[in-house]
Parts: sequence; structure tokens; C-alpha cells
Amino acid sequence: MIHWLRTHVFGHIWLKIVSILIALLLWWAVAHDQPAEIALSVPIEFYNTPEHLEISSERIQRAEIRVQGPARILRQMTNADIDAVIDLAGAHVGEHTFDLTPKQIRHLPHNVNIVQVVPSQIRLDLDRSASKVVDVTPRVIGTFAAGYRLGDVEVNPAKITIVGPQSRLNNIDAAITDPVDATGLVGRGTFTTQAFVGDPLVQQLNPEPIHVTVSTTKTKPGEK
Repeated sequence: MIHWLRTHVFGHIWLKIVSILIALLLWWAVAHDQPAEIALSVPIEFYNTPEHLEISSERIQRAEIRVQGPARILRQMTNADIDAVIDLAGAHVGEHTFDLTPKQIRHLPHNVNIVQVVPSQIRLDLDRSASKVVDVTPRVIGTFAAGYRLGDVEVNPAKITIVGPQSRLNNIDAAITDPVDATGLVGRGTFTTQAFVGDPLVQQLNPEPIHVTVSTTKTKPGEK
């Protein structure tokens, strides 16, 4: 019995005492950690979007999450630590209001509680996904050489396919190229540029460079 006590109870007694002291200090630090409150601004994530539907709201709000918990934990938290999510399953075309409550907040650390979520609701417009073929309109600028004027302008490709919410596509008739500066051009020249749609929710399908070929012709006597 004495040998057992020496081996299992009193063996390495100082290491055991130090371990107990460390455990007591950690318990004391956790038990006496003062509660605190912070606000985190996080993006709102959407999932389970129905097939062939798109969000047509141009501005998506961020959520401000006010949380309360041990100061030690809150000091280490960042905006990337939690998510505000909204489930779009079952939604259809049109306007929808979604509640944003603590139930929609994920990845919250242990011992941290949500005090407030702002906004408490958000409204989204959902529209059908669509595509459309539109003309590419070249934009040529610059001052031509004396005795020359702008002649033919060719665009390749002359049309592009754009994709996005149906209602947005209905308002777009053409894409416009970035300005092509043909200053001083004599004869014929080809410039590489990009097409601009102008709606942040509409994008080109398979975007590619646009080649604008500009020709100049001699002005006739008396022609400006």
C-alpha cells in the first residue's frame, strides 16, 4: 500500500501541484472574465436559390450583428467568424420579405449570445434568369489628320450575348465599347477594346475583346 501511494499519489508530486494550480488559474480567469458587447458588420449570404431565378435587387444590405459574451472571446472575433444567411428555397418571381433573426446567424462561438440583428428584415426582388443578344456600338473619338474625316467603322464581334435578370435585360438594347481614340489616323486602323453594358447585374456571356476597325477618308474640297 505504501509503495502504491508513493508511486500513484505522491510520485511527481510537484508536477501535479503545478498542474492543479494552472487549472485553478484558468478556471478563475474564465469565471472572472467580464462580459462585453461588440457589433460586427457581415455580408448576408443566400443559399438554395431556385433554379433559373436570380436576385435582381441591385443593393444588398449588410447585417450588423450585436453580440455579447466574455471579453476575452469577443476581442478575438472578426467579421469573418460568423455568417448571416437566408434560405431562398421555395421562392418565386417577385418581391419577397425575409426575416433576419438570430436563427439566421451561424458559427457563433460558445458562450457568445446575439443581442440584436439589424436590419430585422430585408426585401429582395427575384427574377427569371435570361439571355439576350445585343449589338455592339463602337465609340470613336479623337481628332483626325488634316484633310481626313471618319469613314467606315467595323466591329468584331458585332453582337454579344448578355445574361442576367429578365427585367434588366429588357432595358438594354446595345452594348457600347470603351472610347477608341483614333487621333491622327490616316487610312485604316484596328483597335482592341471592351464592351460595356452599364448594368451591374448584367454580364457578358463568355466575354472577349472587341476589335474596332476605323477607316478614314479624304475630305472633299469645301467639306469640313
